[in-house]
Amino acid sequence: MYLLPGAGISEHELGLSIEVTTLAERPQLGGAMRTLSRAWPEFMTMDPVADLYFTHLERFHAEWVLVATPANDPSRVIARAYSVPFAYGPRAGRDRLPPDGWDRVIRWAFHDRAHGISPTAASALDITVDPEFLGQRLSGLMVEHLRENVRRYGFRDLFAPVRPTRKAQFPEVSMDTYLARTRDDGLPEDPWLRTHVRAGGTVVGVAPTSMTVTGTVQQWRRWTGLPFDRSGPVIAPGALAPVHCHLLEGYAAYVEPNVWVHHRIDDAAPEFLPTIDLGGA
Repeated sequence: MYLLPGAGISEHELGLSIEVTTLAERPQLGGAMRTLSRAWPEFMTMDPVADLYFTHLERFHAEWVLVATPANDPSRVIARAYSVPFAYGPRAGRDRLPPDGWDRVIRWAFHDRAHGISPTAASALDITVDPEFLGQRLSGLMVEHLRENVRRYGFRDLFAPVRPTRKAQFPEVSMDTYLARTRDDGLPEDPWLRTHVRAGGTVVGVAPTSMTVTGTVQQWRRWTGLPFDRSGPVIAPGALAPVHCHLLEGYAAYVEPNVWVHHRIDDAAPEFLPTIDLGGA
């Protein structure tokens, strides 16, 4: 079993002894790992890109999926981290981070695999912690281990289309405005962004169309328990921005913004600084 080394958060700080490995090393944990998806709002599982690709990560990229278990209960998954390798940089024709962050980067990863294109970087896709273990710094530990896994493969860049955890409390505030909120020490006000920055990440900018979920009004009623009985913006629990309801046409659409974060894995100066592709803006 390969135990990922080098994380900067100690077991003493976490208050428990845990093991973090790749899913490739412990494939029997796949079922237990998937149960953590219950922590997400139901509509977040309805992104068609996620539906097409995300379910195949365990089969094709198991070495990029991390699982954490208590040392005294190795069958219980208390945290997971999904990531994918992909080709990035001028040679790959990808020298800008895409505005449709999450949806685009997972498509890049599967495109590269299908066409035999060698990856040069990795992107985090999801870090989920068992609600019972929230507040114990497990999310930070998983970021540290993602960085170490990238280092293990010889890559220098880990990207992440981050979903700021507290943005759902301010769905009508633009992501640019929310991103500008910092503490007196200069760190982001949002705790999840702050975790990434403390781990060595740099906030690059907003991915304004990172995920898109559309459905009929009836589907949105089922996913959220809300009436969706009038046209216009609807504030749904867990959404980072309003869902736009079109009652006459019978559908609603949600476009989620994320924040691109770049983790440089070593101290060497990058060949180029990543920027956001804003469609010519």
